[in-house]
Amino acid sequence: MRDLAVFGLFAVGIFYALKSPYYGVLLWSLFNYMNPHRLTWGPAFNFPFVYIIAIITIFSFLLSREKRPFPMSLPLFLWLCFLIWMVITTIFALKEPSAQEQLIKVIKIQIPVLMTLFLFYTRERLETLLAVITFSIAFYGVKGGIFTVLTGGSHIVWGPPGSLIYGNNELAVATLTVLPLLFYFYRRVEKVWVKRLLLVSGGLMLVSAIGTQSRGAFLALVALGGYFWWRSRNKLAWGVSMVLLVVIGLAVVPESWKERMSTIQNYEEDASAQGRIRAWKFAYHLASARLTGGGFNPWNRKNYLEYLPGYDPKHQAFVAHSIYFGVLGEHGWPGLVLYLGVMFLTWVRLGQVIKRTRGDPERQWMADMAEAIKIGMVAYFVGGAFLSLAYFDLPWHFVAIGLILARMSREVEDAKHGAPEAASLRRPSTRPMPRYR
Repeated sequence: MRDLAVFGLFAVGIFYALKSPYYGVLLWSLFNYMNPHRLTWGPAFNFPFVYIIAIITIFSFLLSREKRPFPMSLPLFLWLCFLIWMVITTIFALKEPSAQEQLIKVIKIQIPVLMTLFLFYTRERLETLLAVITFSIAFYGVKGGIFTVLTGGSHIVWGPPGSLIYGNNELAVATLTVLPLLFYFYRRVEKVWVKRLLLVSGGLMLVSAIGTQSRGAFLALVALGGYFWWRSRNKLAWGVSMVLLVVIGLAVVPESWKERMSTIQNYEEDASAQGRIRAWKFAYHLASARLTGGGFNPWNRKNYLEYLPGYDPKHQAFVAHSIYFGVLGEHGWPGLVLYLGVMFLTWVRLGQVIKRTRGDPERQWMADMAEAIKIGMVAYFVGGAFLSLAYFDLPWHFVAIGLILARMSREVEDAKHGAPEAASLRRPSTRPMPRYR
């Protein structure tokens, strides 16, 4: 029955994707983030839904007249340079066949995300995309939260098999990254029962992140709390509330969670932590020895022996488990600079959007959306420091949406000041939608 439901959803989505690439990107986002086919047990489980959706969406995009030119900017230029640099590092990769396979996977992720720039030019479209992304990941956060409550936290929460968020660490960070988006929608809806549903869902997502027993998620949660407190207006009230939540949380979490978190401080005694440190040292030495790094997937004992001084071959060769050292080891110092440049400039653009639009009744939604994305990026930047999620779609979708918001806020600003080119840029209309009822 589940297989039939997934194939039915896929068929309907493909029909609309052929009519408009906008629907294709939405369908691709649903299957890529939620992986509904991984909830089945029949032929749908291994069916290449995402690949087929991507091909059809690209075909529809090339033929479509609804796409809108997107102006070049420094973040977009660095983004494209990073993609080109990944092709170059793959050509000179240490493990070429595997590197080529990984490059193809990354490009298949990047193309639909880049199409977002040309298709999502209104508030309605942006909010629909964010709703799909938020629902797709929140589904597993809510499910994991219920599981954690029912089991008393005695079992670890996992994501959908065969996906980028299957691991407990990856699922936790993804859940915390989209959590601020849930509260963005909370501020925009008017129906009381929907607000309550979103609040309960947010609480369960927090419980799920704790239930994964992920140390990276714990640090991301601390960073989220600190950033939220810093941005809040009533710091005393929020500070007291957070302290009470921490006290209550420590009283109810199982001992297994406390023991796992304690290894953050005693990392010298934790084999997993030591393996990651070795991987980070390997990435540093590899990038220092080769301008292009090792290319995709250089994490093996042969390369460790060559590029990591003093490496004992009896130790396992870990992958980087860090977005920063992962990019450094695979694409060298130029790749890391390009990657960080894209993310930093996106953060700056989001801040500019907030300054331009905050307090304007017609554009307050831009400020709220930009703020939610910035808070989500805090969770990703901190949690991702301990995970191999540099090529995960979500942060790149945040980059694309950040650039779109920056363009939209500038267009409205130019229109207010009577810039002659602003009128043409405003089509299709960026007029804000009414609140949900």
